[in-house]
Amino acid sequence: MVFDYIDGGADDEITLRRNTERFLGHELLWDVLRDVSTIDTSANVLGQAVSAPIIMAPTASSRLFNPRAGERAVARAAHTHGLLYSVSTLASTSIETIAQETPGPKVFQIYVWKDRGLVREILQRAKAAGFVAIVLTVDTPVAGNRERDPRNHFSIPPKVSAHTAAQALVRPGYLFDLATTPPIRAENFAHIAGGVGSIVDFINTQFDRTVTWRDAAWMREQWDGAFAIKGVGRPSDAAQCIDLGADAVWVSNHGGRQLDTAPATIDLLKPIADAVAGRGQIILDGGIRRGSDIAKALALGANAVAIGRPYLWGLAALGEAGVNRALDILTSELQRTMALLGRSRIAALGLDIVADVQDADTRSRHLDR
Repeated sequence: MVFDYIDGGADDEITLRRNTERFLGHELLWDVLRDVSTIDTSANVLGQAVSAPIIMAPTASSRLFNPRAGERAVARAAHTHGLLYSVSTLASTSIETIAQETPGPKVFQIYVWKDRGLVREILQRAKAAGFVAIVLTVDTPVAGNRERDPRNHFSIPPKVSAHTAAQALVRPGYLFDLATTPPIRAENFAHIAGGVGSIVDFINTQFDRTVTWRDAAWMREQWDGAFAIKGVGRPSDAAQCIDLGADAVWVSNHGGRQLDTAPATIDLLKPIADAVAGRGQIILDGGIRRGSDIAKALALGANAVAIGRPYLWGLAALGEAGVNRALDILTSELQRTMALLGRSRIAALGLDIVADVQDADTRSRHLDR
């Protein structure tokens, strides 16, 4: 049930597959006889100096994947690698605890809840805990239809039934950790009378289907730090985000977990970059599995990429060591890819290194340069 929660997507999982497959639709073109003795992957993302333009994307209830460490392991690994960590509003560890674990730059992800007082309170807590930016997610007016989860009788927090117990018994170490650690819950809202119960129930209760651009503007007014809007797929919406005062547009289809048959995010990137026209930063998630994927996204207009599943697999397998290993793989692959491309700096990854495999004319033009 935990594997499918990480691995699965909405409906027929077409968008889930497209996110990764469409990276294969872009070829990389390299320069030779370039000095690549030193590869510099450093960047500035949301006003923060980072060792590489990689953000740990917000993922709810990370203790579900590693009951003992959860978000604390991810935060520490991000700090070890000098990367931004974006904490989910539905994290299973409080933002105050996460802040104690790492002095590194942290971003807080949030929705516009029906209870605006709850929004103000959590933003004040994030500011007090030293979070440097917020990310407003706007692609979730309702939860997507993720069919693997009800098939597995899955819930957050996990509920014990004959079905879930039978699954957990084949992983006794996980079952032991789950039984000997505090209940998995939306820890940032644990102070609400009676708790919030199931995270899914909390989402269905608090998600506001009436949210409009006016509410996004209200959110911008509530926060005086860096501000990004996540879940954007249209160039016109991206431009409006910048007009509203966002510092960054986050191109995302929620990892294929919301609207199925939506385009892969890599195919949305170039038109959105054209619409933003340098007036703000662009972050892309969805389908990043290799360092070469990161290079392609940066070349097509992203200032940074965000990863979710790659670090969750590491977390589920080996805790903090697993997250560190996942980041080691991606950062070393990015460095190697840049060296093979003949580009020693992130800023040098431009459109001239990418050609669409279906566009022979484009490839020819690139090769003639």
